[in-house]
This record gives sequence, C-alpha cells and structure tokens, in this order.
Amino acid sequence: MKKIVNTRNAPAAIGPYSQGVATEGGRTVYLSGQIALDPATGQIVEGGVEAETKQVMKNIEALLKEVGANFEHVVKTTIFLKDFNDFATVNQLYGAHFPKNPPARSTVEVVRLPRDAKIEIECIVSL
Repeated sequence: MKKIVNTRNAPAAIGPYSQGVATEGGRTVYLSGQIALDPATGQIVEGGVEAETKQVMKNIEALLKEVGANFEHVVKTTIFLKDFNDFATVNQLYGAHFPKNPPARSTVEVVRLPRDAKIEIECIVSL
C-alpha cells in the first residue's frame, strides 16, 4: 500500500497526481516535481529564475516537513530547467540546502514546464 503525502504548506496538485507518495512502511518517499507556485495564491512567483528556485525549495521543504524529514533525507533529485544558462544561479541556491553529503542529481534542459515555469525539481527521500 502507498500513503499519499499532502500539505497545505505546498502548492496543491494542478493535475491528476499527488504531492508525494510514501511506500509501504514509509521508508521511501517520492515527491512530485515542484514548480514555483506560491501555495497561498496558486500563482508562479515573480522575479525570474532566482525567485522561482527559492520558492521551489520552500515548497520541497514544506513537503519534507510533512513526512518528518529535511533536506538531509533527500537521496536523489532531478532538476528540469527551461534554460540551461540559468544553471549557475540554480546550482548556487540549490546547493545551499545541501551543505554536506548532497544527494545524487540529474539536471536536464526542457522545452517547456507547467505554467511556463523556469524550473521544476522532484525528489526521492529516504527516512
């Protein structure tokens, strides 16, 4: 059986998916990709890739708290970027959340993201 992860402190799903899913026993949690939606307004934050990255990390942090975890529990991330020229900015902001023992990661450039976001990050968490 799986357990659905849901919190009001992160944006509600904008499609037929869950914010996250924990496996039976709750030891592994898969967090759906987060874009820079403000949970209060449901809108993408303004301010470019820097503001969007900060909001994405806030959204991930809210989901981690919901499952009793923090960034140290993240074992794998995938970053989707609209423009790979933003990599240095994203990498710096992302890296601040993983000062030691960072997770495995893939980063890919994509043609388009939901709501025309500039960045999306998904995570796998081990508890």
